[in-house]
Amino acid sequence: MAIVSKKLVLEKDDISGYLAYPQRQQRGPAILWIHHNHGVTDNLKMEAYDYAELGYTAFVPNLYHLLGYPGSHHLGQGQDIQKVTSDEKFVEVIRKSWDYLLARDDVDPARVGVIGYCMGGRLGIPFVAETPQVRAYVAFYPSIKDEPETEIRPRHAFKVAREIKCPAMVVFGGKDHISSNETQLKLWQGFIASGQPVEWHYYSWGLHGFIAPVSEGYQPQLARRVRPLAVDFLQRWLEA
Repeated sequence: MAIVSKKLVLEKDDISGYLAYPQRQQRGPAILWIHHNHGVTDNLKMEAYDYAELGYTAFVPNLYHLLGYPGSHHLGQGQDIQKVTSDEKFVEVIRKSWDYLLARDDVDPARVGVIGYCMGGRLGIPFVAETPQVRAYVAFYPSIKDEPETEIRPRHAFKVAREIKCPAMVVFGGKDHISSNETQLKLWQGFIASGQPVEWHYYSWGLHGFIAPVSEGYQPQLARRVRPLAVDFLQRWLEA
């Protein structure tokens, strides 16, 4: 199966990010990525390409670019952007990316999932909760703290997770420096309260960012271990 991959440019395509898809005549499953703090890095492009080889139309939108911050990636800038950008604004550009993906003639709108890493795992929770069309959700070490609600982040993920309407898979490390074990437990309780199927994977030695080579917490052996779990989860919920 031939794979097509390309960079999408906002000025030309009215959307920004990286797209990979198998050449096919019929509609098939698709995945929307919500990138980590560092933006659309090369490892996410590789992940998307790998999933395209498995038969998915894979799209990694550049959320920062869509929010008005130019550049193909934003290493070292993500935390500053998050401090001044509300969850509502992030969800707005995620939805624009979702609409772009579902409008493609090679995508079956009933078989689309979402994957989020770090910041993307956190932001994926309100987006998925507001989007009942999402068929499955995977969150890798969502960067969630047990902190007060603010104008920037008006509803805590503990509450919003209860409103998710699709199966979810969540992966955390026990040595995550952003989300403590106590915070992870509260988030797990929120997902369980949704009444949807939840697959929760916990690795006591795992660090925050263990999948991302650009992260100080990168652990290639753990990244290799969890990837088949996500592939299996998404195939079960999107292939049917």
